[in-house]
Amino acid sequence: MILSAREVSKSYGARQVLKKVSLTCREGEICGLIGPNGAGKSTLFRILMGLVSQDAGELELRSVSPKPLGGIIEKPALYGYLSARENLNVFSRVQGLVLTGQHYQELMAQVGLPADRQDPVRNYSMGMKQRLGLAIALLNDPDCVILDEPFSGLDPIGIRGLQQQVRSLAHKRRLGVLISSHNLVELGDLCDRLYVINHGEIVREGPARKVLQAAARGYILYGDGLAGSRLLQSLKVEFRKGSALLYPEAHPIEEVLRNLVQEDGVALKACIPQTDLRTLFEKEAP
Repeated sequence: MILSAREVSKSYGARQVLKKVSLTCREGEICGLIGPNGAGKSTLFRILMGLVSQDAGELELRSVSPKPLGGIIEKPALYGYLSARENLNVFSRVQGLVLTGQHYQELMAQVGLPADRQDPVRNYSMGMKQRLGLAIALLNDPDCVILDEPFSGLDPIGIRGLQQQVRSLAHKRRLGVLISSHNLVELGDLCDRLYVINHGEIVREGPARKVLQAAARGYILYGDGLAGSRLLQSLKVEFRKGSALLYPEAHPIEEVLRNLVQEDGVALKACIPQTDLRTLFEKEAP
């Protein structure tokens, strides 16, 4: 465990923004914090980064690094009239570092940006700016990075590219990643663990697949021979070209999949839960 928050609460006047929020992030783990706008995600991240003080609760960092945490809170604060290297030089000096040419090359490679561009970053796409912000967060080699809505404003290609970079950093560098979004699509396939926050409190948590399955209203199956499956024809299924929308109802999805892969003539390729957001954002019954 690198980062831990235990029963963190925060109020602004009479409005309670966070209510006894607890979460952890381990090395090499990508933890997602998902919730609607105004749920308290950014406030929690500001507290974790030391930008705001909590009213109650405890924070713990287990790290010997000079900079345990790096992060992007909302949009990267870049100097648009400077180049990428000049931006990194500025932020390095703020942290008491000297950015060498080798370190600059390594950072650019880690976030998938060209190191030879010398034009101002105002010319960069939003996706490139987010990657440069990630490079700034990685200065001084932190053990954990906190990314607040990093996919905001990105097109689907930019989202996929940034997801790949985050996944690579977590797995290759054993970097802990805590990442927020209000969009389930952006986090569903990326995260190892999900925390669902609504009205300032964690309403669901656990392995990402388990959290999504618990709030699933159906499953899209992809594969060959689905329309001819005797098992699926006996269930509530909407058949489509190359796929089938399954409503398992009384049959656990694990049981359906186990029997389906054993059926002759069927080659199942993928099963994707269709999550009901209303259910996801409701507090899970104890």
